[in-house]
Amino acid sequence: MQDINKQLEIIKRGAAEIISEEELRKKLEESIKNRKPLKIKAGFDPTAPDLHLGHTVLLRKLRQFQDLGHEVYFLIGDFTGQIGDPSGRSETRKQLTKEEVFKNARTYKKQAAKILDISKLKIVFNSKWFERMSIVEMLRLTIHLSVSQMLSRDDFKKRYTKGENISILEFMYPLMQGYDSVVLKADVELGGTDQIFNLLVGRQFQKDFNQPEQVVITMPLLEGTDGVQKMSKSFDNYIGINEPAKDIFGKIMSISDELMLKYYELLTDEDLARVKNMHPKDAKVNLARIIVSQYHSQADAEKETLEFQRVFSLKEIPVDMPEYKTAGEKSMVIILTESRLAASGNEARRLIKQGAVSFNNIKVGQEGFIPKEPGILKVGSRRFLKVVL
Repeated sequence: MQDINKQLEIIKRGAAEIISEEELRKKLEESIKNRKPLKIKAGFDPTAPDLHLGHTVLLRKLRQFQDLGHEVYFLIGDFTGQIGDPSGRSETRKQLTKEEVFKNARTYKKQAAKILDISKLKIVFNSKWFERMSIVEMLRLTIHLSVSQMLSRDDFKKRYTKGENISILEFMYPLMQGYDSVVLKADVELGGTDQIFNLLVGRQFQKDFNQPEQVVITMPLLEGTDGVQKMSKSFDNYIGINEPAKDIFGKIMSISDELMLKYYELLTDEDLARVKNMHPKDAKVNLARIIVSQYHSQADAEKETLEFQRVFSLKEIPVDMPEYKTAGEKSMVIILTESRLAASGNEARRLIKQGAVSFNNIKVGQEGFIPKEPGILKVGSRRFLKVVL
């Protein structure tokens, strides 16, 4: 695309910060003048096998860069993933083995293909250069950043002030991420707002290695279904892009009206002015339909929309619902987790405490409740389970 202002308009939608917009404009001008696409980088550590809607905020921005004619590098941090990004963490991450990281990484390409043009995508693994480095070369990376600079970052500062552990290994992570930008000679790097320190380290590394400094673009962190914490499997508030269409639709319908507009801005191309004029319920149904269409199909989206209208407009019980069979007495927490209506025991207890669980139209007040008869288990306003004893 030759129109720089139009490119900037697309790139800026939903972005939290660009460092700097002036530098980005100059890079775009040079790109058009030299007929050379910009190198756009985003890193993903395969610490879990499934991508969720929080990840897609970056993936959608990468797709926009692809559509604008630029070269996107999907960097899989199979080496750095074994360390664990400390950004936004209040404690040291659990260390993963090389085998665990590789197993998770295998699923990323297939999932990323739901958003990105795989035929144009450059997929790279940072183990390619880090595993070839000697211990001396690795340690030389540390001269580019001081301890005082490290302790100035917000998450490290909080942990240091509270007397909490910060491992030296965690100090290595931003250094490695910065060196990734040197190897790829990135023109632009994308990341969440919690990644700002690491992204700026990339600029410093490129400067120290006599390269043009990358432009940094941060995207907002997407809150999960609880509307409070950022979307994460750790917080049991995520919407996985590989989840069944029914679950995605139901989880979207469970978010607050306030959070809905942010989902529209970061997860769709919809006209926000038009959305603001819609009735909140209609807008949320439309959002759920769009998201299901993106990660499943239009047919699935229409099916779930009709089912929602049938169940909630007519106050009926779904025709199709999963069935859970048990031969012995099991508590509600066990039933919720084994049936996967809750991702974990903690989530099951939280749902019960919030009054979101009912059995045969009676709210379940105790996590130790054991069904004595068959019936319909309902979680929230959307998910149903037939319990067969």
